[in-house]
Amino acid sequence: MNRRTFFKWLGKGLAVAVVFPPTVLNGESEAVNVLTGKLPEDQIGAWLHISPKNVITVFTGKVEVGQNIRTSLAQVVAEELRVPIEHIRIIMGDTDRVPYDAGTFGSRSTPAMGPQLRKAAISARETLLTMAAEKWKADKNSLQAIDGAITHPASRKTIIYADLVKGQQLTQTIPGDLSFTPVSDWKIAGTSIPKVNGRNFITGKHQYVSDMKLPGMLYGKILRPPSFGATLTSLDLSGAKAMSGVTVVHEGDFVGVAAPDVVTATKAITAIKAQWQEKPQPARSEIFNFLKKNAEAGQQGGRNGGSSKGNITTGLTVADKKLTATYTVEYIAHAPMEPRAALAQWENDKLTVWTGTQRPFGVRSDLAEEFKLKEEQVRVIMPDTGSAYGGKHSGEAALEAAKLAQVSRKPVKLTWTRTEEFTWAYFRPAGVIEINSGLKNDGTLTAWEFHNYNSGGAGIHTPYEVENQQIQYHPVDSPLKQGSYRGLASTANIFALESHMNDLAQLVNQDPLEFRLKNLKNPRLEAVLNAAAQNFGWGKSKPAPDHGFGIAGGTEKGGFTASCAEVAVNRQTGEVKVIRMVTAFECGAIINPEHLDNQILGAIVQGLGGALFEAIDFQDGKILNPTFAQYRVPRFKDVPAIQIVQLNRPDLPSAGAGEAPIVGIAPAIRNGIADATGIKLTTLPLAPQGLAAHFKKS
Repeated sequence: MNRRTFFKWLGKGLAVAVVFPPTVLNGESEAVNVLTGKLPEDQIGAWLHISPKNVITVFTGKVEVGQNIRTSLAQVVAEELRVPIEHIRIIMGDTDRVPYDAGTFGSRSTPAMGPQLRKAAISARETLLTMAAEKWKADKNSLQAIDGAITHPASRKTIIYADLVKGQQLTQTIPGDLSFTPVSDWKIAGTSIPKVNGRNFITGKHQYVSDMKLPGMLYGKILRPPSFGATLTSLDLSGAKAMSGVTVVHEGDFVGVAAPDVVTATKAITAIKAQWQEKPQPARSEIFNFLKKNAEAGQQGGRNGGSSKGNITTGLTVADKKLTATYTVEYIAHAPMEPRAALAQWENDKLTVWTGTQRPFGVRSDLAEEFKLKEEQVRVIMPDTGSAYGGKHSGEAALEAAKLAQVSRKPVKLTWTRTEEFTWAYFRPAGVIEINSGLKNDGTLTAWEFHNYNSGGAGIHTPYEVENQQIQYHPVDSPLKQGSYRGLASTANIFALESHMNDLAQLVNQDPLEFRLKNLKNPRLEAVLNAAAQNFGWGKSKPAPDHGFGIAGGTEKGGFTASCAEVAVNRQTGEVKVIRMVTAFECGAIINPEHLDNQILGAIVQGLGGALFEAIDFQDGKILNPTFAQYRVPRFKDVPAIQIVQLNRPDLPSAGAGEAPIVGIAPAIRNGIADATGIKLTTLPLAPQGLAAHFKKS
């Protein structure tokens, strides 16, 4: 798959050239301002550079969006290169300075970029040992790399790395057959090193794109249509053009302004008079029928396409009991703390854009295509950004700012409002999931038929042993813009799967944990289920009146997770409260325990919102709850007592942890509600208005 094909598949949105001083704009220390030419990616110098001050600058196309990958990547490089962590600086997501990278998604930074940088560091270490051996006429095997220097214990000679390379690039090829430092010998990796640039965030030194300024910079605003899919029919720009210092840009349905300050830009965009042709759109109340009616034929084959095994008819025929259910999940927003923003400048036929995106090279390609430039004429720089959750693959703000900057001939900064972020960014897909299942009286699964409409194929395969199964994903042309979300469709598929498994256990009067383990042969998933249950005290006591216990597990992108929840329900008000939650998680060898805790904790809290109340409301192509005052996210009062159990597996490669911990949260809460009330909810969110209506029905 070539790069252009990859970008099309992912979703459209989608030698040193230093135009501006990165030190001023990025808030990084001067030591980071090491400039290297683009080298072939099989050479050491493409990935790291040793400065005359013995600072190691590492280059990667991965980006930092709050998952703290900057620290863990620094740790693995420091470990293999045998330097203190303080010597490592990382340049991330700058398309002029780092090797090509498809993007930061799929929890691939740790399992893919980690090994790549380790190989570069090992190759650099071996090269430095060779250089010192030649310099001293010594046996290379008699030398040691320690604390950023090569030492010769026999002669007590020592030379720091910088004095060996003297600022030159390391052009040696990175071999393919390298042995990583064993986990048992880790001294820097595997420890809870604090966030490497954390002080910059605490003191405010770090600059987000919305903080950045350039001389003569203008501020941009875009005219948004009144609803999705609306097209311009008439336009009066005279009011905006009459304002002093305002540049107006009109290209087709794109209308924007650039002005010396935000207030003037806002007045100018408000002064534009436009009429639009709107088109019919399904409302939230109609969406699930719409998805079923407009679904394509089921896809089979491949990781996300579904699969078939055995014979479903046979599996249902031999079953002693059967269970059929339909589950639905609403569209939800990513709700990042930092909305989309971009700062664009044209200089000497080159476009430079600072923007928060998970795909700097993808955005570079989109910009080059839009402005008919060669890709080397576009530079995209991604400063550490205030969260994304899979929601910033595209570069809308970058394109908008670049258009305004091109016409105004000045730098333009464009920052989306919160309402724009809620309305014009893409959503986690809504979905309908149908399950038809069968099992023996002893709890053995015999049939599993699973159909997902629209929400996606991630996490669609059951980890449980079923002889007869049919699993299909049915794509739909969604009426709302949709895309990646933390865990992708696994948040929907595992919710349905684990809710259904809970109800099957009840159908044959078995404990939900015992039932899962009976039908499970995956030792890693077994381990997290047992760890969560043990720390929760599963089976040791019964819940208090109107309290319930729920358990759920799952696996996604190399991570294995299980959660137990205690839920309390007020039968008078219908209020649902999660009292406590235990989550066990395993992702191979742990690089930074404290930061892994942070990732798991973040997933739990975000999972609470998707489980209980988050949902986008829409009608006639308009978002009806586009603010934090209207769109309910978890608050401090919603957070339960949380216990996190890490299962370290030094015998396994490190996997990513940004996505998998979220998948068991919603079904664990749902199953707790079912235990407390007997109400078996099949929708996400579970209880946006509480359960009062359900009690009235019963």
